[in-house]
Amino acid sequence: MLTSIVLAVAAGLLPTCLAQLASTFKYPIGPLTSSSTKWAVKICDVTEYGTPTTDLGPPLLAAFNACKSGGVVSIPSGTYPMSTFVTLSGGSAWAINLEGTIERTGTTASGNMIAIESTTDFEFYSSNGKGAIQGYGYEFLEQGGYGPRLLRLTDVTSFAVHDIALVDSPAFHLVLDTCSQGEVYNMIIRGANQGGLDGIDVWGFQIWIHDVEVTNKDECVTVKSPAQNILVEDIYCNWSGGCAMGSLNAGTNISKIQYSNVYTVNSNQMYMFKSNGGSGFVSDVLLENFIGHKNAYSLYINGYWSSESVQPGEGVLYESIKFSKWTGDCTEGSARAPIYVDCPASAPCTNITLEDIAIWTDEGSEEYYKCVNDIDSHGYCLNSGSTFTPNATVTSTVTAAPSGWSAPYMPSDLSTGFATDSSIPIPTVPNTFFPGATPATARAYKG
Repeated sequence: MLTSIVLAVAAGLLPTCLAQLASTFKYPIGPLTSSSTKWAVKICDVTEYGTPTTDLGPPLLAAFNACKSGGVVSIPSGTYPMSTFVTLSGGSAWAINLEGTIERTGTTASGNMIAIESTTDFEFYSSNGKGAIQGYGYEFLEQGGYGPRLLRLTDVTSFAVHDIALVDSPAFHLVLDTCSQGEVYNMIIRGANQGGLDGIDVWGFQIWIHDVEVTNKDECVTVKSPAQNILVEDIYCNWSGGCAMGSLNAGTNISKIQYSNVYTVNSNQMYMFKSNGGSGFVSDVLLENFIGHKNAYSLYINGYWSSESVQPGEGVLYESIKFSKWTGDCTEGSARAPIYVDCPASAPCTNITLEDIAIWTDEGSEEYYKCVNDIDSHGYCLNSGSTFTPNATVTSTVTAAPSGWSAPYMPSDLSTGFATDSSIPIPTVPNTFFPGATPATARAYKG
């Protein structure tokens, strides 16, 4: 899908939050060539390049080599075991149309089932509503380890990944590594209830991720360094670790990031910034319109994240970050503060703004807010002054539900996560990802 930011802004066609960020997008995002044009140039059907019903890997690689200069690598309806993992490197103006299911059968415990590298004008999508990659990750988890990632894009420009399901990855599901001018949308990701099974990890420039549902027990949609001009909106973290930024370490360089319309249920947090030592900065971040239910943590800046070893440096500087319009509930607000800002003492947070935050506790009749090591900030327990006492904690106890905390639920909320010792069924990509919201881009499959 070609999305010209400049033209869309001029015509008033962009969603509000994208329009707010659009002034910093300098180029169109998404593929430069339409799917129909690519189909007209050349079709490379994997069934004509070997025996994909035995092992998809070699036929997929051969079909790519035949279509890498323009065309569509077609994976028709059906089931395709994949024991040979492939790296598809180079090429331009091409696509993978996945109409069937790819099932991992290879036993290599590392790497990526499908890696796309150093390409431009690329699309990976399903047009029949049934395209999926099934990783059978439980087979690795039962042995106490992890396996390959399902899909990784590295150094890919002007791209889109959409209308597919990624299921039960043995490791991360989708990684966007140093990519730019891309779009990810209309997807569902289902992983097991265990850490280390990230939904979407992204770092790069000018990327729009929207209308995605993630189930796992680790990162939902997470920005890593370096990153600039990333928009994430209409995200459904349905029994997950929740969205995050990090973990961050030495040389962090992240700016102009926006998350809007994020719904999080039964997760570790609604949003967490994660670092422990390190250096560099995170700046110009907007986190708005968040709804949460039954999450352990809610709003969390953690400059001493104990799951990460201490990194070289005096601490990552968090500056000019705004949290706005957060509603819902947390599991136990007296044990885990729904507002928790714990910044590095040697690099205090600067210009943090909290406004319209209304999270109430499911258990008990009170909760508390906690802020440490911040300056020139505004709202709740934050420090509006320009000086601070290192590691001095400011807390406030709340004994009545804040006004406006009640928030809607999604009808598909899961009541439990998926097991680590059995296969996860392939779901259908949903038609909504945030209460009351219609996807920004219609499903490719209209049935």
